[in-house]
Amino acid sequence: MTQAKRIQFSRTGGPEVMEYVELTLADPGPDEAIVRHHAIGLNFIDIYYRTGLYPAPSLPSGLGFEAAGIVEAVGVNVKHIKPGDRVAYGQSPLGAYSTARVMPAAQLVKLPKAISFEEGAAMMLKGLTAQYLLRQTYRLQGGETVLFHAAAGGVGLIACQWAKALGVKLIGTVSSEEKAALAKAHGAWQTIVTSRENIVERVLDYTEGKKCPVVYDGVGKDTWETSLDCLQPRGLMVSFGNASGAVTGVNLGILAQKGSLYLTRPTLGHYVSPRPKLEAACKDLFDVVKSGQVKINISQRYALKQAAAAQEALEQRKTTGSTVLLPE
Repeated sequence: MTQAKRIQFSRTGGPEVMEYVELTLADPGPDEAIVRHHAIGLNFIDIYYRTGLYPAPSLPSGLGFEAAGIVEAVGVNVKHIKPGDRVAYGQSPLGAYSTARVMPAAQLVKLPKAISFEEGAAMMLKGLTAQYLLRQTYRLQGGETVLFHAAAGGVGLIACQWAKALGVKLIGTVSSEEKAALAKAHGAWQTIVTSRENIVERVLDYTEGKKCPVVYDGVGKDTWETSLDCLQPRGLMVSFGNASGAVTGVNLGILAQKGSLYLTRPTLGHYVSPRPKLEAACKDLFDVVKSGQVKINISQRYALKQAAAAQEALEQRKTTGSTVLLPE
């Protein structure tokens, strides 16, 4: 039996509902593996589950979808990984906030030696999100001018670099001058400081009135209508997150009024299944990181037991880039 510790919650609410508990792991089933974590990724979706915006399958529940570590054991059917392999994942059942866990082996990919555990934990969910947004949902060809909200966040800083590598002009929204400087240092073509600038006006200025063919919006409720107003006729609105709350009560007629717009609400799982699609997306991500065109910015590190403080900092927009949790 393998001993582990994890963060769990038995009721939804604020950071105070998170508990640090000990548990004994069962042996892996035929299609499962035990992974000993070296680093764990922190993401806004973790907060959605803790608050109840997204319901957990059952309570008490673990948290987190993203981590990197070493395989300790595998089930009898598992052939693509073995004990001792360095692995990472960006999707899983809830439970990445743990020192070790049992999980479906199909969701694990081998982590290249050139990429550290911390980088792996910080890049899998956010990096695969950037991959499907820029390379699948709206496949950027180069030469486009696009709008990306929260450009100094974990996904945003990866997207800024990747867009520049593709020859795309990315306009990033940020909440402060400091975050504007960070986004530009990571490849953003222009930034809009939302505390003092009007997003639509600045987009019109930067695009000489043409607006953008696509807007990537992970903020949600607060930027919904603004994002639509930044799109060209027949442009694509990609609403991929709810950092400010969910978009509700959508009147489809507004898409017609604002230029026969397209709208999608994508989620990573539909872009990395079945497994060959996961492997292709990971290869694309690993290659662009190994090339040096995308560097993973880890700006905050917390001990796993401090996960509540880490989530609070993320919720209050006090973080930049990626945050990792480190097991003891």
